[in-house]
Amino acid sequence: MWWRVVIITLAFLLLGAHFLRFSQTEWAIIACTMPLLMFIRHNVINQLLKITLLLSVIFVWAVTTFNFIDMRITLSEPWLRLAIIMTGVMLFTLFAAFCTNGLHQRLRH
Repeated sequence: MWWRVVIITLAFLLLGAHFLRFSQTEWAIIACTMPLLMFIRHNVINQLLKITLLLSVIFVWAVTTFNFIDMRITLSEPWLRLAIIMTGVMLFTLFAAFCTNGLHQRLRH
């Protein structure tokens, strides 16, 4: 059970680091404090965490991946390694979203 908390926390910290890299401090703070919501044992909170992670895959990681790959292709630089790394980040975030399933039931035991 503890590994679910660690994976979800790491996914949000990774998202916060991404925002911090682009000087979006407010979004970084929000992303880094989202795992604290796991202390509230309610199904709505779990759904909020899951939706936030899923939306971050679509609107943050996928958009960033396409923009960076486009930039690399335009500059005639290698882009395959970038695509593999970003795919790993997206899969990790999707796995973290999957880990929120039934989290509140497991925290009670």
